[in-house]
Amino acid sequence: MRPSSSATDGPGAPLYEAIGSGYHRVRRADPRIERRLHAALGAAVRVLNVGAGAGSYEPTDRFVVALEPSSTMMRQRASGAAPTVQGVAERLPFPAGAFDGALALLTVHHWHDVAAGLRELRRVTSGPIVVFTFDKAVHDAQWLVTDYLPAIAAMDADHPAAAVIAEALGGGTVEVLPVPHDCMDGFGHAWWRRPEAYLDPTVRAGISSIARLPSAMVADAMARLADDLSSGAWHRAHGELLARDEIDAGFRIVIAG
Repeated sequence: MRPSSSATDGPGAPLYEAIGSGYHRVRRADPRIERRLHAALGAAVRVLNVGAGAGSYEPTDRFVVALEPSSTMMRQRASGAAPTVQGVAERLPFPAGAFDGALALLTVHHWHDVAAGLRELRRVTSGPIVVFTFDKAVHDAQWLVTDYLPAIAAMDADHPAAAVIAEALGGGTVEVLPVPHDCMDGFGHAWWRRPEAYLDPTVRAGISSIARLPSAMVADAMARLADDLSSGAWHRAHGELLARDEIDAGFRIVIAG
């Protein structure tokens, strides 16, 4: 689930060579999300996983080829994981129609040229393309951003809406993907009901939007969060979340058939 830019050709891979170490420890597949993603692939047998990272959410009952630019991420793939090709979404090294299904999971916002990457995905895939992405407006309205790290809202300003992604892939559906309170995948808003988790540097290292910020800025924000948790200020502001089992934090699944 990583950016598709090569180590020599774009910004994504150098980023993950620097911050990707240990990523597999906190970015594990959540089985509820996994079921949704795999169901969206339908009957596809030959599946391409673009920006595959350490391999979270890759089906084990289909033939999968993973495409990943970062050697740091590739080294974290489990023994026996799908074969990996080092490359970028914008120039997929596969013939037209080579796959009958594709995954692009929390990666599109890192691509150097989104339109080119989506065209390439459609070129090599004859069946469903499943994109795990986010609605930026909803994503940026969550407490982690609004109260502590507003600089995140300035990132990925040109990230396309899910409906735009679907249209670029030839049409499809957009589904809301709620985040459960005990989400096992440690992406940015996975910890919405467990705010103390953000104080852990290992957790933060698995969240690209935080890892990309200046360390002094993050340290200041985490000090304020720690103070707010200790004083009860966070609970006064957001305590109603503790009674919820899931929220819409902006995450979306695009299914383009």
